Amino acid sequence: MSIAHWTLLAGLIFMAMMLINTLLARLPLSGAMVYLGLGILLGPYGAAVITLDPLRHAEILETVTGAALLISLFSSGLKLEVPMLDRRWIPPLRLALGSMCITVGLMGAIGVVALGLPLGAAVLMGAMLAPTDPVLASAIQSEPGPSPDPIRFSLAGEGALNDGTAFPFVLLGLGLMGLHGLGTDGWHWWAVDLLWSTVVGSLIGAAVGALTGKLVIFLRTRHHSAIGLDEFLSLGVIAISFGLAQVCLASGFLAVFFAGLALRRARDHPIAGTVPLTSAPAAEESGDVPATHSHHASGAMTRAVQGFNDQLERLAELGTVLVTGAMLHAVVLSVAVLWVTISLFAIVRPISVFLGMVRSTMPTFQRLLISWMGIRGIGSVYYLMFALHHGVSGPLAREMVTFVLV
Repeated sequence: MSIAHWTLLAGLIFMAMMLINTLLARLPLSGAMVYLGLGILLGPYGAAVITLDPLRHAEILETVTGAALLISLFSSGLKLEVPMLDRRWIPPLRLALGSMCITVGLMGAIGVVALGLPLGAAVLMGAMLAPTDPVLASAIQSEPGPSPDPIRFSLAGEGALNDGTAFPFVLLGLGLMGLHGLGTDGWHWWAVDLLWSTVVGSLIGAAVGALTGKLVIFLRTRHHSAIGLDEFLSLGVIAISFGLAQVCLASGFLAVFFAGLALRRARDHPIAGTVPLTSAPAAEESGDVPATHSHHASGAMTRAVQGFNDQLERLAELGTVLVTGAMLHAVVLSVAVLWVTISLFAIVRPISVFLGMVRSTMPTFQRLLISWMGIRGIGSVYYLMFALHHGVSGPLAREMVTFVLV
């Protein structure tokens, strides 16, 4: 297809999604379901307009899905208003660390015992399928405010955190397959890939988000500068936190998430003698605008950045899910694949949630709901493409593609 045809197709897709958005709100369908169906229709199963082979196009697909993840992680951080040291973070942390590790272990055991996979390949499969997804779970994101619903908050926090905490286990699986250096007795994996990457990535993101937020608020309230172009602020924070973390061999995903969290918490320091704006007319009469008012600058900055990021997240979801639908031709269904898929959601997810939440004060019915809402998605596709790009090949690669896409 020529550039003109691709442009026409993209325009028709965007217009169609805008026109049917109201209809979708009335139906038991998510946008992702529609995007997936559209991808199938445009792929080899349909019009064959988009022909993607996960093995041949792994590098570009890794970039696309990785970018979508970064956008969604930053957006998740902006939406979660609970203070970082609040006890309400305990359930998401237990899910993202304990439950995620249990899932990797159980899926790895299934891979070795039931599927006959080598240990490294089984661990890799478990790591790819373990993290829940912040992109496809955006419809159940935690609502804004300091007192979010505990189930939504736990799911949103888990999905954001475990995309970073799963990455060391992807590297462990690749290392056991001889495709990544683990160091003598695994010291490099323990020290760098796991501990350093997790801790330093989180700290870098928090520092970038906090310092950027304070700088922008200071410039706007004290000097009436750095106003507008909040989309560049959003993209800049994402790029700096991710790039700096990667340079330091730390987790870029965790860095971006914590950058969003920290930017959301950047607060105004009201100038002495000023009072809050009580209404828009008052602001117009006084010549002040919320973006430069010392009582309102942080809120205005956050709303603008979040508004842009929400729109960007929708575009990223459309692109990545549509591409996933177009790749479904690579799936080779079998009884083993269906059995593993059912086991992941019906057995492994509930067990991992209940073991990870042992002695939690969370009511049983809430844990049941969380164990049911273990959405997998773009995070798993990203890790699949990362593994394919970094040396997984042959029949094993095809098998991994089938497991993840199903």
